[in-house]
Amino acid sequence: MARPEVLDRIKEAETEADEIIAEAESDADERLAEARSRADEIRAEAEEEAAAEAEARLESAREELEERREEILAEGREDREALESTARERVDDAVDYAVERFEEAVKGQATGE
Repeated sequence: MARPEVLDRIKEAETEADEIIAEAESDADERLAEARSRADEIRAEAEEEAAAEAEARLESAREELEERREEILAEGREDREALESTARERVDDAVDYAVERFEEAVKGQATGE
């Protein structure tokens, strides 16, 4: 093979190598861009899922608080009713006691005591 032919083949091989390298670099850039895009999508999905989970937990906590609030209010109503009942019973006893004392005082004045 003559020298000019060898040089031409070398040049062709270099050109082909340059094209392969350029194509590989372009391919790598494209894959990197796709990977970044996919990573952004995954991050956005994860953020949405986290926000949805946080909202669900918050709603669950609100429901639990509302249930506990209703329980406390019910307990308070029961306690109030018990206190009112006890107070009504004591009012009757106090009235009876006052009437007895009044009657004793009236009898004492009538008998001169």
